Amino acid sequence: MAITDKIYLKNHRQIASQLGTNIPKSAFSGATLDILFQGEGLMKLDDATQERVLDFAEDFLDCGCETNPYCGHPERKFISYLLELRAQGLGPDAIVDVMGDDYMLYAYAGDILSFLDDSVRTLEAAEELAGVENNREMEEKLSQAKRDLSR
Repeated sequence: MAITDKIYLKNHRQIASQLGTNIPKSAFSGATLDILFQGEGLMKLDDATQERVLDFAEDFLDCGCETNPYCGHPERKFISYLLELRAQGLGPDAIVDVMGDDYMLYAYAGDILSFLDDSVRTLEAAEELAGVENNREMEEKLSQAKRDLSR
């Protein structure tokens, strides 16, 4: 299961109440994206929630694909966001706090930790492959990225 499947709306009940409809808790669920970002959904939200939802849309849903937001770019952008927070030295609990402040999203710190651990393992494997291929430049880039995530 991808980490983006484990990212939830922080005030799910409040948002559903404001919208007057049930919506999934998952922030990247197709139904959630449809309800919040198409039609009148956004206009029904209070100002603070609306601002965070717009920030989320600008940062993750802004691509020119015909199938946006179902093209995979929002999930990839969010994964990059999580990795950037870790590269800044934030731990799983702090990452969850920042997600909440930035976008009114939450996740379990254990899920974030598992994602980061899997990311390090993936970088290790890619680093090994670069070494086998004698691609020293890529091997060093991957090694640096792994160190950034591991500190």
